[in-house]
Amino acid sequence: MFYVVLEFMNKIIMHQIGIIHSPYREKNDIPIQGRFKDNAEAWVELKEKYVKGLKDLDKFSHAIILYYFHKSDKETIEGKPFLEEVEHGIFAIRSPNRPNHIGFSVVKIKHIKENKLYFTQVDMIDGTPVLDIKPYVKYFDSRENVVSGWLDKHFKNGKIPDKNLIR
Repeated sequence: MFYVVLEFMNKIIMHQIGIIHSPYREKNDIPIQGRFKDNAEAWVELKEKYVKGLKDLDKFSHAIILYYFHKSDKETIEGKPFLEEVEHGIFAIRSPNRPNHIGFSVVKIKHIKENKLYFTQVDMIDGTPVLDIKPYVKYFDSRENVVSGWLDKHFKNGKIPDKNLIR
């Protein structure tokens, strides 16, 4: 059984609720962001005791999947992200080499069948442990006048800067 134990002042235990089955077997195969590569399909296979939790999720177009970067073998406080030659603080980048190795992705729901949630906009490696799934709600999750720090200079007019970077 996979679980995460975190200690600060209290102990936090998170249990794996499922696993991601992805076409990406190696870290270098994964696109930088799943929304850049919409043709790959993956699925979350939930443990049986969580299947009822999928009820009504099929009424949403997108979901947020929280997962554990189980292939990340280091922790850094600063890192050099794609598009940059300089380091930024770990909380200003999306590196998997985080203090708690927690990742999240917004995915496009294709369909749900039994204990499986099928989706596109995949950016997780095969075998990734799933910690939680939430519906993406445009009324709650979208923001106006967003400033994206150091990334804004790379995304002129909202365009992807270099298609070669998205794998």
